[in-house]
Amino acid sequence: MIEFQQVHKTYRSTGRRSASRDVVALRPIDLLIESGEVFGLIGHSGAGKSTLLRLINRLEEPSGGRILVNGEDVTALDADGLRRFRQRVGMIFQHFNLLMSKTVADNVAMPLRLAGIRSRSEIDARVAALLERVGLKDHARKYPAQLSGGQKQRVGIARALATEPSILLCDEATSALDPQTTAQVLQLLAEINRELKLTIVLITHEMDVIRRVCDRVAVMDGGAIVEQGPVTEVFLHPKHPTTQRFVLEDEAMDEGEQHDDFAHVPGRILRLTFQGDSTYKPLLGTVARETGVDYSILSGRIDRIKDTPYGQLTLSLIGGDMNAAMTRLQAADVHVEVLR
Repeated sequence: MIEFQQVHKTYRSTGRRSASRDVVALRPIDLLIESGEVFGLIGHSGAGKSTLLRLINRLEEPSGGRILVNGEDVTALDADGLRRFRQRVGMIFQHFNLLMSKTVADNVAMPLRLAGIRSRSEIDARVAALLERVGLKDHARKYPAQLSGGQKQRVGIARALATEPSILLCDEATSALDPQTTAQVLQLLAEINRELKLTIVLITHEMDVIRRVCDRVAVMDGGAIVEQGPVTEVFLHPKHPTTQRFVLEDEAMDEGEQHDDFAHVPGRILRLTFQGDSTYKPLLGTVARETGVDYSILSGRIDRIKDTPYGQLTLSLIGGDMNAAMTRLQAADVHVEVLR
C-alpha cells in the first residue's frame, strides 16, 4: 500500500544572529506498509515519526527519495493530482483540529463539501451514518465546546472517514486523552480497520498503544528506523536499546531492575515468553513434576498484543534437572532466556 524508497527530509534553519544550517529530520528510509494493516511508528520527541507520517500525504515535502502509494509516485503529483490523492487519505490529529464555530455535523461534512459534493441529502446521509459509526448520532447539532475530549476525537475520526479513504493517518491521536478514553478510541480504530479494511498508520510515544492495536511497528530514533517487525516480535524480544527502553517504560520498570533486584535470589534465573494457547496451559507445574525442579515466580505479566495472548515470567529455578526443564519448556514453544 505504502512504500518509502530512500526518503529523507532536511530542514533549513535560519537564525537572526547565526548562519543558516541544515537540520536532518529524517535520514534515508526504506519502508513498506502492507494493505489493510495497522502500522505503528513509535519514538520519543524529535525521533522523526511525525515528519515521516506527514510525508505520506505531503503535508511535508521530502528532500529526496520516492513515496509510492498503490504503485503511484505521490512525490511526482502536481497540485491537482495531490488534491485528488488527499481525498483518499484521512487524517486524525492530536488536538482534534475541529472548527469551534461549526456544529459536529458541519465539521464532519466539511471534507465532503471540499470534495465538491453539492447534494444536501447525500451529505446529510453520509454524516448521519458516520456519526452513528463513532457513537455520536445524538450529538450532530452540538458544538465542539460542548463535547469531552474523547467525543471530540470521535468527531475527528468521523471527519477523517468522510471521503471514504483507503488510508487513515493518526498523528498522536490518543496522547491528549485519559487512559479509559484512549482504550475506547483504540477499540474504535481497530473496528474501523477490521470492518472497512483501511490501512492505518499511527504514531505514538506509548508502547501500550502499539501493543493494543498494531500489527507491525517501526521504532524510530534520531531520524532513522532502528528496529521494525511484527509487534509480537518487537515487543516481546526487543533488540535495539531504544526499543528496550520503550518496553521497560511500558512495564513500569527501571533499566537493570531485573538483575539488581534479583541479585540476592539463589538458583538459575530465566525469563519465559509464552504466546497464543500456551499462555494459559499449566506448563510450569507439569515441568516441575517431571524434572524435579522447584521454581519461584519473581515477576510476570499476562496480557494481549492485539488479539494474541502472551505472558512473560521471570523465574528462579533450584534443584532437579534444570537442563531437562529448559528443554521441556522450549519443546512447548516457550521462548527461554537465561538471565543468570
